[in-house]
Amino acid sequence: QVQLVESGGGLVQAGGSLRLSCVFSGRTFSNYAMGWFRQAPGKEREFVAVTSWSGTSSYYADSVKGRFTISRDNAKNTLYLQMNSLKPEDTAVYYCAGGGILTTGLNYDYWGRGTQVTVSS
Repeated sequence: QVQLVESGGGLVQAGGSLRLSCVFSGRTFSNYAMGWFRQAPGKEREFVAVTSWSGTSSYYADSVKGRFTISRDNAKNTLYLQMNSLKPEDTAVYYCAGGGILTTGLNYDYWGRGTQVTVSS
């Protein structure tokens, strides 16, 4: 059974930083493309960043480009999202996702339960 468990969320002031982690278990992590998505209250879930199985190809939403960095450690079965220069509009529940195809869409096979990120102004 595949499990994705996110951690690292919290409350931070605007301009601050957070690092999210997602531990993947139950299958071979390095076989999967991985991504981060987020959902703010009253809004649809949206793409934040995705990366290929090797980590050599990554894509970012325009809203986070230059501020967020996605990375992975296949030896540790862990996906990361380094978030810098946080803005109040980054406030959302952040979800980790994994799947067989690298895409910015929501059609990933596996999802975590999410971690809350709140940015105060």
